[in-house]
Amino acid sequence: MKKEYLEIGKIVNVHGLRGDVKVMPWCDDPEFLCEFEVLYLGKEHREVVVETARPFKNTVILRLEDCHTVEDAEKLRGQVLYMHRDDVELEEGVYFIQDLIGLQVIDADSGQVYGTLRDVSQTGANDVYEVRDEEQKKSYWIPAIPDVVIETDVDGGVMKIRPLEGLLDAN
Repeated sequence: MKKEYLEIGKIVNVHGLRGDVKVMPWCDDPEFLCEFEVLYLGKEHREVVVETARPFKNTVILRLEDCHTVEDAEKLRGQVLYMHRDDVELEEGVYFIQDLIGLQVIDADSGQVYGTLRDVSQTGANDVYEVRDEEQKKSYWIPAIPDVVIETDVDGGVMKIRPLEGLLDAN
């Protein structure tokens, strides 16, 4: 089941004297976090309006509505920020990592079950999926490339792959 709210970053510090907060983004690009007019704070998903947002080194500086002093900002330190899934339209073939975690990974040709997708590593060239076979207590690392990943059905909970020769042996 897809989550309605997805983690997008964490408030790690106060920035300046006007109540701005420094956010460590948990997305591919800090610029992505700057696109939102509304974010959601904490597990309660309390709506917060973003007045301004700008990248700052590998973080993002946000000014949030009703947060105009250092004391206001200090109260938010350590809070996780969420985005609402409906606020983003993904391109074809692009998925939220949180939606991929838990997919059953099977062979596109034979139907053999390899395991469950447990983690996604972003290596730069391409993502790498960790697939865990709990029966054999074994993990496989699968490159997220079109030659290997044949179909991703998030709603159906299945990813079909066609491993390159020797790929699973090397794991």
